[in-house]
Amino acid sequence: MRAAVYYSNHDVRLEELPTPGIGPGEALVRVAASGICGSDVMEWYRIQKAPLVLGHEMAGQIVTLGEGVGHYRAGDRVIVAHHVPCNTCRYCLSGRHTVCNTLRSTNVEPGGFAEYIRLPSILVDRGVFPLPEEVSFEEATFTEPLACVLRGQRLAGMRPGMSVMVIGSGIAGLLHIQAARALGVGRIVATDVVDFRLEAALRFGAGYAIHAEEAVPERLRQLFDGWLPDISIVCAGATGAIEQGLRSVERGGTVLLFAPGTPGATVPLQVNDAWFNGTNIVTTYAGSPTDYVTALELIRARRVPVGEMITHRLGLAETDWGFQLVAEARDSIKVIIEPQK
Repeated sequence: MRAAVYYSNHDVRLEELPTPGIGPGEALVRVAASGICGSDVMEWYRIQKAPLVLGHEMAGQIVTLGEGVGHYRAGDRVIVAHHVPCNTCRYCLSGRHTVCNTLRSTNVEPGGFAEYIRLPSILVDRGVFPLPEEVSFEEATFTEPLACVLRGQRLAGMRPGMSVMVIGSGIAGLLHIQAARALGVGRIVATDVVDFRLEAALRFGAGYAIHAEEAVPERLRQLFDGWLPDISIVCAGATGAIEQGLRSVERGGTVLLFAPGTPGATVPLQVNDAWFNGTNIVTTYAGSPTDYVTALELIRARRVPVGEMITHRLGLAETDWGFQLVAEARDSIKVIIEPQK
């Protein structure tokens, strides 16, 4: 089978790999669409594991099933989670599924940027979600990133009527904007350093868009009658973005660190200011199976119209270009790879 093998952000090669074999309880899935995530182009993290096949926002059709799998059939359209929790450890039992050791060690073989993937039995058991007929394969690839967004907003305590600032208007930021609108958030403001993305933020539901190099807290007070937002969601890993998030939230508000920083990065924190102001700092990573179910329903019901966010649909041989588009973070929103092309 063909696969796009990652060596670096600027070196993704189309290669022939053996089609994975499956054993009892496993499944072989023909990948129809796989989205390129911003984390796929975190070169400092990925390159140390290269060469490898990436791709974790996947949808496709089951081709064959191993012995003992009775709840799916060949031909079923499905979404696949690349990580799943054990549901029995201390983390899972306390609702912190995404720090479960099992979730952090499970995966598909070899990755979504390939024509076929093997699902280990644990993924077949709890990481496969039937795809409604009214949801396309391309739309289905948004289930994983939207699940991450929903978990983050839940941890941040987002509620209808709140005001929210989203720092970084790439795909993660735009999904946060759309999910917040679906929840009934009152006012949403977005920031970025790229005009193309600021325009996209307004198009996908932000009420205001501010260039990140402006005096953001002052502009926010002008827009919100002297107040700052209740929640600041940082979707960019730059230390300046994190500092901006900390300065741009109301007393008693929450700063959600949604994006990772670079290795070893530190951010100065005025501890007394955070203490006196009652600032909550929340981090989030990944999504749980429950978040997948909710995300898929929002997509199915068109509460989050993800199809409009796709700017590039590329064949497997164009994956290298797709990675460059995402890494440059300028004139693309969502890049989808279709491995069967």
